[in-house]
Amino acid sequence: MNRERVLKIVLVFAGLIFIAFSYPIALYLLHPGEEEPAVPMLLSLYVTLGVFMLLAARNPPVHRSLIAYVAWSSFAHAAVMLVQSFQLHNEGRHLLYGVALFLVIGIAVLMLLPRRTLAPGGVVDISRAKAS
Repeated sequence: MNRERVLKIVLVFAGLIFIAFSYPIALYLLHPGEEEPAVPMLLSLYVTLGVFMLLAARNPPVHRSLIAYVAWSSFAHAAVMLVQSFQLHNEGRHLLYGVALFLVIGIAVLMLLPRRTLAPGGVVDISRAKAS
């Protein structure tokens, strides 16, 4: 299986996971006051990112910057969750599962990130990207 095909699978899988965050958002909105207000707001960003990951899976080389954002934002989120897992002892295990999830997504996406296609003069050439 080639690298781009594996990336497409990873993007679809991670995108669907992120879109699945819409379920807890719905629960928080149906039962307000049971969670910090920031949680559903943060999850809504991940749901949106999941939709764009599915769109990027159609033609990954054209969406290289979005895919890089997925990787690096996953690392940033994992880092914050790791620190919180030590600070919030009662949430430690739950947060560590999240750390593992975001690290796996970030590493997989970064390892499969499409290579830059450079045109003469060192400009990124997206016209060379394979059309889907």
